[in-house]
Amino acid sequence: MKILFYMPNAEAAAWLHDFARALPEADLREWQPGDTAPADFAVVWRPPRDMLAGRTDLRAIFNLGAGVDAILALEREQPGTLPANAQLIRLEDSGMAPQMAEYVTHAVLRYLRRFDEYQTLQREGRWQVLDPHPRETFTVGVLGLGVLGAHVAQAVAAFGMPVRGYSRSARPVECITTFAGAAQFDAFLDGVKVLVNLLPHTPDTADVLGARTFSRLERGAYLINVARGAHLVEADLLDALASGQLAAATLDVFREEPLPAGHPFWQEPRITITPHISALTLREESVAQIAEKMLALERGEAVGGVVDIERGY
Repeated sequence: MKILFYMPNAEAAAWLHDFARALPEADLREWQPGDTAPADFAVVWRPPRDMLAGRTDLRAIFNLGAGVDAILALEREQPGTLPANAQLIRLEDSGMAPQMAEYVTHAVLRYLRRFDEYQTLQREGRWQVLDPHPRETFTVGVLGLGVLGAHVAQAVAAFGMPVRGYSRSARPVECITTFAGAAQFDAFLDGVKVLVNLLPHTPDTADVLGARTFSRLERGAYLINVARGAHLVEADLLDALASGQLAAATLDVFREEPLPAGHPFWQEPRITITPHISALTLREESVAQIAEKMLALERGEAVGGVVDIERGY
C-alpha cells in the first residue's frame, strides 16, 4: 500500500508519525513538488493542484476534515484537479461531534439564560434581574442534519427546548421535528429563536445566512454559525443586529481567517467571536479512522464518508 501525504503546516511530521504507526506495512511519503511516483491513496489538507491532477493510480483521496469545500472549489476553478477514478472521502466525526455539541449547547444556553446580557450589565456595574426567556418557546433550528448536525440537535433537545432541523433531503432524527427541501425552508425558519448553521458549504448554500433568512426568524433571534464563513452575508448580519431583528450572534467561522484586525465584527459587542475552534480535528481519532478505511478498501469493502462531487458533500 503506497500512501501520499500532504499538509501545508508544521503539524505534518506528527501526522506522518501517527500514520506510520497505524499502518507499519505501508509505504508512506510526504508529497513534494515534482513527485509523480505511484500511490494508492492520498491523505491531504488543502493540496495544490499539481499533487493530484493527471494521476490515474489513486484509488481514494482522504480529506483531513469533515468539510471538503476547499478541495471542491479547486476542482471547480481548475477542472481535472481531482482524478476521475479516485473516490474523495471526508472524515466522519472522529471526535468532532461531542466538541460541536458542547460549543453549540453552551452558546444556546448562554442566550436562553441571558448570560450575554448579564455580562454587559457587569461591565456597566449594574445589578439587574432580567426576565428569563420561556424555555417552551425558545425554538432552536439546526441547519444541516449530517452526523454533526443530528448530534447537535439531539444534544440541545435534551435541555427541553423545542428543536427542529433542516436538510436538503428528508432525514428523520429522533425527537427532532425535521424539514427538507427548498419548499419547506421558510416553514423551518418561521418562529425560530436560535438559528444554528451546520450546512456543508456548496454553491447552493453560499450566502444562505442573509437578510431574507434573518427576516423569517422570530424578531430578536440569535445566530450561531459553526459551518463556514461563506454562508454568512456579513453586511446583512450587521444590519439585522442594528435593526433588532437579531439580538446577537456567535461566530466561529469567517470569510477571511484569521479575522482581520480592522473588521467591524471586532467592534460589535453583540457578536461573540471564536477562532474556528468549535470542533477541532483530533489527530489520533482521525488517523485511526482513515487507516481503517484504507484497509477496508484494500479488502474490497465499501466505506463511509464518500463525497458526492456534484452535491458537494
